[in-house]
Amino acid sequence: MASAEGGAHDGPHAAKAASVDSILAASRAKLPQHAAEEVAAIENEIKAMHDSSRMASVFTRLAKTWQQHKQMPAAAYYFAKAAKLENSEKSLNFAGQFFLDLIHDAGSQEIATWEAQEAIDCFKRALVINPDNDTTKMALAASYIEGTGETMQGVQLLLGITREKPDNVPATLMLGRLAIQSGQFDKAIQRFETVLKIEPKNTEAMYFLAEAYKGKGNKEKAIELFEQTKKIVNNPDFSRDIDQYINSFK
Repeated sequence: MASAEGGAHDGPHAAKAASVDSILAASRAKLPQHAAEEVAAIENEIKAMHDSSRMASVFTRLAKTWQQHKQMPAAAYYFAKAAKLENSEKSLNFAGQFFLDLIHDAGSQEIATWEAQEAIDCFKRALVINPDNDTTKMALAASYIEGTGETMQGVQLLLGITREKPDNVPATLMLGRLAIQSGQFDKAIQRFETVLKIEPKNTEAMYFLAEAYKGKGNKEKAIELFEQTKKIVNNPDFSRDIDQYINSFK
């Protein structure tokens, strides 16, 4: 599909998702005794409950206990359980973003896939409540692209946003970066130039526009754009890094 940035990376994901039981067991094994007892006490409290309307707040308390002891996948799982019971857009987006933020530090592809699938479930539920939330659509797209390898699913969500709102900068930036990743440099240039018409001093768009020209082999234009980015950012450390980078491909 000609319009699908990132399509070259699409395809079935190699890894299956880890099981919830294995993730909770691994998290539990890392708890010191007093924390394990604290978790067990809250779990027993939940088992004794018969009123599901009261469970959400207890699941949130359990999630915060896991979070306090730095077992983030378990914390995310219980934040999501609470959010699904509450069925509020805010809680579902919070839980989905919690999962999404964990993907890059997952430690294994199986855990990353599980985290992405859980994030996707949360964001989809949030979109049922508010179908017009572009921020949620962006997060859902990122979950597909970064976590499950289903790049085209994410791209279609982003294209849907930009079709309705051509001036949506975050979606256009993400499409541009995906175009670079898949070697579609002309498409990337078009995306980043669109952003710069809206926000002439958007340094992310300018930097990646330079990368796109570099990818096309137009070193002079790339260097010109990197120099412009340096002036706008106006940070000595950034300027030094850019100078080193330019020297690496001059």
